[in-house]
Amino acid sequence: MRGKVTIQQIADLVGVSKFAVSRALAGKSGVSLRTKEMILKAAGQLGYFKEQSNTPTPELYDFESQSLSGTILVLFPNIRYQNRESLYWGPVFDGISARLNQKGLDILTLTEPSGDRIFTLLNPKAIVGIVSVGTISSSILLEIKRLDIPVVMVDHLDPVVHCDTVFTDNVSCMKELVTKLISRGNKSFQFVGNIKDAQSYYERWFGFRSALDEFGLEHKQIPSLITDAIDSIEVTLPDAIQKHGLPEVLVCANDSIAEYAISVLKDHGYDIPGRCAVTGFDNTNDKLPILATVNVNKGLLGMRAVDQLLRRILNRSGSYEKLLLHGDVIIREYNAATKDTVNNVNV
Repeated sequence: MRGKVTIQQIADLVGVSKFAVSRALAGKSGVSLRTKEMILKAAGQLGYFKEQSNTPTPELYDFESQSLSGTILVLFPNIRYQNRESLYWGPVFDGISARLNQKGLDILTLTEPSGDRIFTLLNPKAIVGIVSVGTISSSILLEIKRLDIPVVMVDHLDPVVHCDTVFTDNVSCMKELVTKLISRGNKSFQFVGNIKDAQSYYERWFGFRSALDEFGLEHKQIPSLITDAIDSIEVTLPDAIQKHGLPEVLVCANDSIAEYAISVLKDHGYDIPGRCAVTGFDNTNDKLPILATVNVNKGLLGMRAVDQLLRRILNRSGSYEKLLLHGDVIIREYNAATKDTVNNVNV
């Protein structure tokens, strides 16, 4: 519980002073943004922010039959590829918007501000709930927590704020995809994508490793392929291939990374997917030779996030939930003679 977690424990875990921890937890200046994020995540992991509730679970209300009014804030991260124009996040937002329109609720979209005071120009009393989309900084999430507004996160998890979350079932879907590739005789794999960039990437990495472990395939992951930024893959990938050789399959964290990897490999003269199969996730690009991916119902992610938020608004107490939506694995048949992917098979 929060009362059992001390400032000193947090300081020892992060390796900073008690003064820095106190400033960060209070939302005051004097601590760099990177250090503040480390402190907040460490505090969350230790349970500093967990609420102690002795109140019994209230009667559950059927949100479908309840009438709500007010404004729902949809918060996007201040990251270049996570916005409404994205092939992934755009449909998620459309799902959120469609469901809110069905419920007669107003919608306000906001890009994560660079400062800590998220509601400086807003009236928090007018906001009845928040849907955060993608990776939001711990500092902003702490500001939201202090406002005591119900929150549902889409595709993100942070120990600073305990709330309902909605994800694709990344572990099961990636495990299924890799299992199908193993069944086709593939034995040499490498994962591509920084697994610290997003919770979903880490979960997909875990599903990838689970499939290999289950079938007893030895795997020596090239560290740079799961730790370096995507922008550096132009150098990282060729260097890794030169040192370790080209695997039979590159399993990428999403289709965008797969697209980038294919471009780099082709620039270096490799026949894709003839020489090396490249797989993705999210099914945002079906025009490149991405041999396998997972079709994620992005609009449904947004809709279910709204449904979960409405339940939480009407039922403030009780355990938080992590909702998982299953995706469909797509394997594309490759014609070596024409060097085309000639058929899409949903399996």
